[in-house]
Amino acid sequence: MRRLLVTIAVLAAATLSGARPAAAAEPYLDPSLPVPQRVADLMSRMSLDEKLGQMTQAERGSASAADVTQYRLGSILSGGGSAPSPNTAAAWADMTDGLQRGALATPLKIPLLYGSDAVHGHNNVVGATIFPHNIGLGATRDPALAQQVGRVTADEVRGTGVQWTFSPCLCVARNDRWGRTYESFGEKPELPVSMATIIDGYQGGGVLATAKHYVGDGGTTGGVDQGDTQISEADLRAIHLPPFQEAIRRNVASVMISFSSWNGQKMHGNDYLINGVLKGELGFTGFVVSDWNGIDQIEGGEGFTASEVRRAVNAGIDMVMVPTAWKSFITTLRGEVQAGRVTQARIDDAVRRILTKKFEYGLFERPFADRTLTGTVGNAAHRQVARQAVRESQVLLKNTGVLPLAKSGRIFVAGKSADDIGLQSGGWTVSWQGAAGNTTPGTTILQGIRAAAPGATVTYNASGSGIDRSYGVAVAVVGETPYAEGQGDRPGSLGLDATDLQTLSTLKASGVPVVVVLVSGRPLDIAAQLPDWSALLAAWLPGTEGSGVADVLFGDYAPTGKLPVTWMQSASQEPINDGDGKPSLFPYGFGLTYTTTPPGAPGQPGTPVVSAVTSTSATLTWTAPTSGTAAATYRIDRSGTPVATVPTTSYQLTGLTPGSTTTYTVTAIDAAGNAGPASAAVTVTTPSAPSSSCAVTYAVNDWGGGFTGSVTIKNTGSATLSSWTLAFTFPGNQQVTQGWSAIWSQSAATVTVRNESYNGTLAPGATVTAGFNGSYSGANPRPTAFTLNGATCTLA
Repeated sequence: MRRLLVTIAVLAAATLSGARPAAAAEPYLDPSLPVPQRVADLMSRMSLDEKLGQMTQAERGSASAADVTQYRLGSILSGGGSAPSPNTAAAWADMTDGLQRGALATPLKIPLLYGSDAVHGHNNVVGATIFPHNIGLGATRDPALAQQVGRVTADEVRGTGVQWTFSPCLCVARNDRWGRTYESFGEKPELPVSMATIIDGYQGGGVLATAKHYVGDGGTTGGVDQGDTQISEADLRAIHLPPFQEAIRRNVASVMISFSSWNGQKMHGNDYLINGVLKGELGFTGFVVSDWNGIDQIEGGEGFTASEVRRAVNAGIDMVMVPTAWKSFITTLRGEVQAGRVTQARIDDAVRRILTKKFEYGLFERPFADRTLTGTVGNAAHRQVARQAVRESQVLLKNTGVLPLAKSGRIFVAGKSADDIGLQSGGWTVSWQGAAGNTTPGTTILQGIRAAAPGATVTYNASGSGIDRSYGVAVAVVGETPYAEGQGDRPGSLGLDATDLQTLSTLKASGVPVVVVLVSGRPLDIAAQLPDWSALLAAWLPGTEGSGVADVLFGDYAPTGKLPVTWMQSASQEPINDGDGKPSLFPYGFGLTYTTTPPGAPGQPGTPVVSAVTSTSATLTWTAPTSGTAAATYRIDRSGTPVATVPTTSYQLTGLTPGSTTTYTVTAIDAAGNAGPASAAVTVTTPSAPSSSCAVTYAVNDWGGGFTGSVTIKNTGSATLSSWTLAFTFPGNQQVTQGWSAIWSQSAATVTVRNESYNGTLAPGATVTAGFNGSYSGANPRPTAFTLNGATCTLA
């Protein structure tokens, strides 16, 4: 009897709160069901308060696990430098799991979405791998590397229980005075567009990415942070919008709104640009999040008002970042809904977008930290990727022949930035603004120099004291001290500080050739000092792997970086950008390299031999080079584009086009990352595809503006397929937004579906099914023609 009364009481309480207890049989908890169906089922069970909780993001310092349970909070974030104690990966995992348990204690068990500014690695965590800031990645011009950086970061993020990064910044920095210039990949839109591959790295690793800050934050007048972008709509669309279009094409999960204004109107209240352009015109289907207390700034003044809450939500912001005043926000938004000033439909749209991503990213099935990844935070493999990113980001701006440095003799190193992890990592490193000193484990540039030249005598003095003519060269590592948004704006001088100038003066007076390594988040005004230097290397903010800088200094890796921004002749020229007619010190895209191959680089591999050729696959084998150092890996290029790096002398080509002829090259790479001077090439010709030997069943389930589809492929031939690629064309305005059980991609109207590693073999008579979610406008006609490995299939 007592048990019965307790059960009745629990059910009564749930009824009064407007929510029903979740049971294992509830459809939204069934991962086999399509995401839209799960979302609709869950939303039908939610009260208004539960929906408002999903739209609210609080800071970890102001919300406990009990708060998450009581207020049904949908998201928690760590602000810059906000971390558990001790600040370790394991402690982060324990913290996020504890908060997650608060979410799972609610009747509907909706998991928490934890966000953090992992903007150049998981940079809030001590011991994490810290990559170059975006300006350095932009200098690499290497989208594949950016994607790899994103994937490594995703692993470290997931290992701490964080599922969402507020990255990448797709801003187009048009004025170097702006304190967030280093968060930009470059000054021209095509550069952040190309480097948006980092989104694929994050999201391919199971972490939601955020395209920020929408839109125009890099174009404010005077480079003032959170300022006013005073340009025409045509210029806004031509310069600042393309990276967001690319992010949406890559199915970015979220978009963060900018603190800045456009022609006097705060972006956080801009209905036209959020609802009209972002969600309407561009078709963004993810969710929109505000920046830190961003809604407060719509009308000015301290603290948000009901009017600001109403304007922000009605303008299209789905999740509101209210770090400390989140209880007041929930109360205020509830009042606006009850008064009819924010509609229930607007609330439902916001919650639907948020829940869709929680389902798509598997939070309901995997809400806790992935402890198998916790131990990978800052490991050697991840740091090696960061070291490669540092190598590729270095831009050689001047060289009179002193570089590359010899690994013998006497080398004098000076400068405040030579032996300081904090300075070389910059802002957003462990703390929000960053700090000098031994802030996190890593290798300083000085340590990298010592390791690269064990046969040389390396002397270090920060101020340059003690240098004399007995040294063959002086390396001065100088530049900016750490900063982040707001505090990083430089409306006045953009030159080196007094400490750096005195150090450089001391070195110059010695008569020893001076190599300057500039550690900075933007170009600096150095034209007056440049004639005194024998070489200048722009190192940007390289992060924890200073050995990557040394690799370039000593020629173990020839410099390949190109300027992602125009380098001013003087600060008075700001803003200066490519194509504006202003004479530069170094133009956009400039970058020197060494004219000689690094000593000991591998020679040319033996010419590849092609075997086991089918209409869609072939095997390449080659011999190791007989000259130079031993090859550690081999890079495979298809028509000049890298497709793989392998440690062995063979590679399996799959997914080839039947009846095609393609040239592949193999280049040897040593353990230090040096590519050999010559590659071996081979042409692969595949036979035409066999006649029709497949049948396809295409089924869809439409729902308000979207649909779920599936394709079932049957091998009706007599031969087993070792891999398969299905292709078809949408006859309407349809777009694949998410796929499963295969690798889905879409170019214009053409959809390509490739097998996963586990379902590539298709025996005669066997079938395989893959599914996807899609969106459309207008009608949703079905495709009528399919090809499998180039052969036409019958439509079942």
